[in-house]
Amino acid sequence: MRDQPSGSQAEAWRPRNSLLGLRHELIGLAGVVERNVYLTRRYIYWDLAFFVWTVANTLTIVFIAKGIEAAGGRIDVDRATTTLLIGAVVWAYLGIIFEFLTETVAWERWEGTIEYTFMAPLSRAMHLGGSGVFAVLYGLVRAILLFVVVAAFFGLEFDQANFPAALVILVVASVSFFGIGMMTAVLPLISPEKGAQLGFVAQGMLLVVSGVYYPVDVLPEWMQWLSKISPATYALDGIRAAILDDASLASLWHDIWPLLVIGIACIPLGLAIFNRGEVYAKRHGKLKRSG
Repeated sequence: MRDQPSGSQAEAWRPRNSLLGLRHELIGLAGVVERNVYLTRRYIYWDLAFFVWTVANTLTIVFIAKGIEAAGGRIDVDRATTTLLIGAVVWAYLGIIFEFLTETVAWERWEGTIEYTFMAPLSRAMHLGGSGVFAVLYGLVRAILLFVVVAAFFGLEFDQANFPAALVILVVASVSFFGIGMMTAVLPLISPEKGAQLGFVAQGMLLVVSGVYYPVDVLPEWMQWLSKISPATYALDGIRAAILDDASLASLWHDIWPLLVIGIACIPLGLAIFNRGEVYAKRHGKLKRSG
């Protein structure tokens, strides 16, 4: 048997063993850091996209202050509360449609049914259309409930509101939202790692330019031009006019026809983009990948 170290030798070895153990742990820590650096470099463009989303959300908060300034600091509290409530409800409704369509592929992966679904004797238009119709119906129920609950909480009254016109505007806007949602639905196909999250980045970009919580007039001129191609801009203008000012559908035609044009353009474009993404995913073996 090897001689056991004496007491003095054992005392001398303990610090050395401790230093070796610490060095081993620090090497492991550095290895994890290095791995994450490489992963960040691998997905650097996604990270840049998420940074843009953060900037958009921050701008949204700051522009609220600009909206108050544009009103001269003197605002009707009930009207301002209703304006913000409508923005929040429409935004939540838009989020539901984006969530259901963007996560269509992710849900199939979670359930392990993605290959069966994509090989089923069903056109892709009907596949996405079914998800979109359900999202619209579910979103409408949630939006109405959300509006009623929050309005009751603040004791808001709507004696002159034209709710049927507001509902028609929201349904018409759903066509445009659906078309844009089809475009974002392709992202999880081409990027299983972060595609679904990027769909919510697109949603955040609509948030900052559409006047959800403030009038688009407070935006820089170049952002006002972007607001003209966002269906949420026209939906919010029309719904607010119907609820706050009792506007009729005839007087809201200037908000309805852009929604129809955007919807007619976005649905076939979204379907074409999704089909291209599906072909790409199948060629590169990304259909069933989860990461």
